[in-house]
Amino acid sequence: MDELDFLILRELQQDGGMSLTIIAKNLDVSIGTIRNRMAKLLEDNTVQIIGRIDPNKVGFHAYARIFISVKPAKLIQEAAEKLSLFPEVSFLAMISGKYDLELNVQCRDNNHLIELMERIHPLEGVFETETNMYLKVFKIAQPDLDLVKDLWVK
Repeated sequence: MDELDFLILRELQQDGGMSLTIIAKNLDVSIGTIRNRMAKLLEDNTVQIIGRIDPNKVGFHAYARIFISVKPAKLIQEAAEKLSLFPEVSFLAMISGKYDLELNVQCRDNNHLIELMERIHPLEGVFETETNMYLKVFKIAQPDLDLVKDLWVK
């Protein structure tokens, strides 16, 4: 990645549907250059063009963070692979501390969340869970590229 790639990403964060022509104009480079750079950024999964929705407005009213302890530890990877297939899971990571995995889930309602927990608990290795409900989400955002700007802009 170089400065131009970084600047393209900043443009897309402002408007993910921005045309390549407008990006080229804003950055004062040719459309062909932008087209080639975008193809590379898409190919290596640096960027994915998606429509970000407001989950609450489309029917997801139960957000939760679930911590999972896996025993024995050698089953962590296997448990994570199975959990990653659940459509409710929007974030999954191995973490340090008391628990081994952290999931963020989006469910239709509390009954849907209970049903999800009933699918999680029988997974091999799931030893203990702790669930925290998000009562109100104030911000969902992409990373602020300005925080790493000095890595790309010289």
